[in-house]
Amino acid sequence: MSDLSRIRNFCIIAHIDHGKTTLSDRLLEITGTVAIRDLQEQTLDGMELERERGITIKSHPVRMHYDPGDGVTYELNLIDTPGHVDFSYEVSRSLSACEGAVLLIDATQGVQAQTVANVDMAFRQNLVVIPVINKIDLPAANLPLCYEQMEEILAIPREEALLVSGKTGEGVPELLARIIAKIPAPKTTDEPGPAALIFDSQYDIFRGVVNFVRVVRGSFRRGMRIELFSNGITSELKEVGFFHPGMQADDELSAGSVGYFIPNLKNPADTRIGDTITDTLNPAKEPLPGFREVRPTVFSGIYPIDTDEYDQLRSSMAKLQLNDAAFLYQAESSAALGFGFRCGFLGLLHMEIIQERLRREYNMDIIATYPSVIYHVYLSSGEMKEIDNPVHLPDPSEIDHIEEPFIRCRIMIPSGCIGDVMNLVMSKRGECTDTISVDAGHVIIVASMPMHEILIDFHDKLKSMTRGYGSFDYEPDCYRAGKLVKLDILVNGEPVDAFSSIVHADMAYERGRQIAERLKTAIPQQMFQIAIQAAIGGKVIARETIRQLRKNVLAKCYGGDITRKRKLLEKQKEGKKRMKLIGQVNIPQEAFVAVLKAQEFNQ
Repeated sequence: MSDLSRIRNFCIIAHIDHGKTTLSDRLLEITGTVAIRDLQEQTLDGMELERERGITIKSHPVRMHYDPGDGVTYELNLIDTPGHVDFSYEVSRSLSACEGAVLLIDATQGVQAQTVANVDMAFRQNLVVIPVINKIDLPAANLPLCYEQMEEILAIPREEALLVSGKTGEGVPELLARIIAKIPAPKTTDEPGPAALIFDSQYDIFRGVVNFVRVVRGSFRRGMRIELFSNGITSELKEVGFFHPGMQADDELSAGSVGYFIPNLKNPADTRIGDTITDTLNPAKEPLPGFREVRPTVFSGIYPIDTDEYDQLRSSMAKLQLNDAAFLYQAESSAALGFGFRCGFLGLLHMEIIQERLRREYNMDIIATYPSVIYHVYLSSGEMKEIDNPVHLPDPSEIDHIEEPFIRCRIMIPSGCIGDVMNLVMSKRGECTDTISVDAGHVIIVASMPMHEILIDFHDKLKSMTRGYGSFDYEPDCYRAGKLVKLDILVNGEPVDAFSSIVHADMAYERGRQIAERLKTAIPQQMFQIAIQAAIGGKVIARETIRQLRKNVLAKCYGGDITRKRKLLEKQKEGKKRMKLIGQVNIPQEAFVAVLKAQEFNQ
């Protein structure tokens, strides 16, 4: 469709579980994009993991055609986005491919923490925001509360809000009419050369790299020679098309449209999200404004359980990174776990999803080390090092001080839970800087906390304390010096680097004792005694002992003098000492799994 005035590009943004995907299902149904017999719940969530958990992990584009009744058919390009804070990078990429956004607010919960963050992101990109109150069919719907929070928190007049039910379809035709009326048509420029922006990618085992694109100017056809701006690689377009909601080939994609390109590229590393695609014969002079470089905040080591699968794991990670640009990795090795990768994630849920996708989509048996963040280590010489792996921490005698990352978080909770949540923040070494009263029943606590403290169980405890009504959103704030130490775990006197971590000095004893206790039950008994120690530098702060297996050497000794029995016991004791000197403790994989499951730690 070449008429730009009939194209509308928009996405749906909201807090997690506010009904984005359900509303997308109704839009597909009303526009006739998907036949009713083919429609299923979470139609756009193609990943098994998304259906199982009921959350959106990846952005999903789809093209719809709709006639509002005036005889003109419009092309509506929708991008369904995730709602969890760990996938905010997905949302930012989707917003850059659109001119407008539908803001969804749950009528039963009102404005939540991630709602505020997503609205700020949309306003920063100068998008037209259409506020929608969803789930109005539920008995618990509280419209006055939603109107009040919209005006107080988001500064959006209540008159602009549309009332919609994604489940029943009520108000959805009015929403489509509002999208056509309010969201501007895409604009193109007179600059020379066609240009398309890659906002997402995936790897197809048969066809290679598939780029999700927004064509900004010009048009692209099958068989055309294209060039990638970032690396100068040229290729032929094997196929162009759009999502309906599956991939549907077309003759060409013109300016303003959202669709996909399949170039003749088999290596996932050849293309990157945020890059510009142009024509080889008539190239664009400048690349399109790309995306901000994403910086991971949580790091963890991922190793194959079977060391022979190292190359397969590297190939799987390359394909996964093509599909998720926020996931970064680099090779590393561990004395205990062998060869593996140091991986960067946007948060703990992001880390969990990546690990699960590696297991399910690529059939990888993997083990992950304890998550950590980036620390700034200042040496006595004045040099500063960024450390994301405790193994690389310099000797304590060389360190002047260590700074850890802090976050600024907004915690939205019912008013009755304010005391419990403040105690939770303080127990995590945080401080509450502000308290904002939203309405009669809700409060926003603004707090500053060490990022390391939210990695373990903060979100779970917050949900428990607020009976599921609390919501949490955060952004990086600053680095602050703290009493941070490296906690080493020694098995039979040998440090095991996979269990090393950087912790606050006040919590080191508790953490060391927990790991030692867990290892005591996980490591099988040997013919000699095994000491499991938690140490800070040269100081042991916790110890557990695995007793040796012992043969009864007195079983055949009956009668005779006591010295005969004593002689046999002394001989056994000498053998145990000699065995301990040359004995190696092989820690089974089950022990690593038991200790490294981060959610089991209760700090």
